[in-house]
Amino acid sequence: MQPYDERLTVPRSWWLIALTAGALLGVVLLPLGLVPMLAGLTGGTAAAGVALSAYGSARIRVTSGSLVAGAARIPLTALGEARVLDAEEALAWRTHRADARAHMLLRGYIPTALRVEVTDPEDPTPYLYLSTRSPERLASALAVASRSGQS
Repeated sequence: MQPYDERLTVPRSWWLIALTAGALLGVVLLPLGLVPMLAGLTGGTAAAGVALSAYGSARIRVTSGSLVAGAARIPLTALGEARVLDAEEALAWRTHRADARAHMLLRGYIPTALRVEVTDPEDPTPYLYLSTRSPERLASALAVASRSGQS
């Protein structure tokens, strides 16, 4: 059972930007003819869509015994306190309060986040900063998974 699984997708308005990028490429190629214009429109829109999809494919999952955040997999035993960050606190922790050694799964279009302490003495990472749309649910899932792992 996975108590938490979130995909950090881009906002819907960004897909309009992808369509606009394709249309602009089509307009640029219009002097070369109708076929290059259509190819530019199609190819530009597809390339922008693939880029947006790849950027929004980052996931946060709490699985049995570990937290998976993007490419990082951290055992729950190496994690300490999870602190929910509202929009103002999240902005502070991703700017002037940020530690260069921290692991940050950062998406600027998501205003809230969760800050999780790393307690492993062998790991130089002081904390994880995880952009999430539902930090309370993630903190709760981490707490439940940690308790069930200690049983």
